Amino acid sequence: MNLPLFARRLLRPLLDPYRRYRHAKLIHAVRVSIGLLATILLTTGINLPHGEWASVTMLIVIGGLQHHGNIGKKAVERAYGTLIGASVGLALVLQQAYLGQPLLTYLLMSVVCGFFSYHAIGKGGYIALLSAITVFIVAGHGDNPVSDGLWRTVDILIGIVLALAFSFALPLYAVYSWRYNLASALRDCAEIYSRIINGQSVTDDHHVKVLNRLNASMVQLRSLMPSVSKEVRISMTELDAIQRHLRMCISTLEILGNTRPDPRDEQAMARMQVMLKAEHRQIRVQLVGMARALKSGVTERLERPSHAGTEPALDTPVYSALDGYRLLTLQLAQNVDEMRQRLAKSAGRWKI
Repeated sequence: MNLPLFARRLLRPLLDPYRRYRHAKLIHAVRVSIGLLATILLTTGINLPHGEWASVTMLIVIGGLQHHGNIGKKAVERAYGTLIGASVGLALVLQQAYLGQPLLTYLLMSVVCGFFSYHAIGKGGYIALLSAITVFIVAGHGDNPVSDGLWRTVDILIGIVLALAFSFALPLYAVYSWRYNLASALRDCAEIYSRIINGQSVTDDHHVKVLNRLNASMVQLRSLMPSVSKEVRISMTELDAIQRHLRMCISTLEILGNTRPDPRDEQAMARMQVMLKAEHRQIRVQLVGMARALKSGVTERLERPSHAGTEPALDTPVYSALDGYRLLTLQLAQNVDEMRQRLAKSAGRWKI
């Protein structure tokens, strides 16, 4: 981006992906606030009746949406819901104005909302639910004047258009959250592994806290995957594979923590350090390297091949606890290297 130096410095908090990730809630709040201000100024400036419903629609459409990957789909769904509800509500107001049968209006409103409630359970449920709510916004109990129904419909349309416009202003990508959460999880894995091989306690509060943080990251990463897939066109299958490697890494670390030699047995610990020196270094270097690449976007380090030993043979006989520990370590090294390869393969898409 060819911007003057002072402009780059001024806009750095908005252009830097990591800063946008860290201040995502603040950016979203400012965006919604500016959008609401725009609806208020527009509707009051041209003196539209019931202009507050444009602001209500703005909040309904984008108030709870943050990531660019789901904002388009969800905003369109909410727009459909308000449009359908406004159309039905306007039709009910018109029939009440011409027929003047309140009981018939109440019956029609109940039947219509029952129909929407039937479809509110399952796929497209939010569109149906919002449609039912909008019916009452536009029609009240059917006794609203036709002009009020028309103006509220216009206000809703204005709110939808402005909401969709502001939803794409400085978008907050889900892939940022995915990258930085995955980077944090990999650093936690590296910390857990260092504690294991250095003989530190695997039952103290800090160790358990890091493991709990890793499990929470797994859940958060899973929830981000659909939005990430839409944003950067990485298949859910590929994202699932990366998630599976992380899950296997965490599970293996938990097993290693419970099967390592007794830290008080200095001879066994020294033998382990000598026998698995290359694997220890490879695992720690690759975990930290992947975390740095995800955070910085500098992915060249992901292309560096592993120089560790060969793939572990699953049929290798296990004669002692140390043999089992060694086999698990070799499997962990292989799993981490495969994860590195997958991240390197998809780097061109996720490092936006």
